Amino acid sequence: MAKKERLKAPEFEYRSDDGTTLVLRGSMTPATRLQYAEVAGGNILSREDAWQRSVEFLFERLAVRWEVADTPPIRKQKELLARYRFASQAERVWIRGVLREHLAEHFPEMTAP
Repeated sequence: MAKKERLKAPEFEYRSDDGTTLVLRGSMTPATRLQYAEVAGGNILSREDAWQRSVEFLFERLAVRWEVADTPPIRKQKELLARYRFASQAERVWIRGVLREHLAEHFPEMTAP
């Protein structure tokens, strides 16, 4: 019996002016979308915390590869998330912009952080 081939989500590449490349997944399961809505709704006492968590949640679920200024690409989920957490303010601003653009294009029904 042949193994059932798993569908692969489409990937979309975004490049910054400084040569950084971020590749994002083009699909999310309904369960992931529901989890995102819960995270984005967050704690009414701390909208800032909910906003930060929603950006990190999207990055964790959508990031496939990140190439930062001529360094080897980061592909493992734990490494991607760790690198995001150590990102500079300018990198985070760029990533948020990319996530917003990506959601508007591929997930228009979802509210971007």
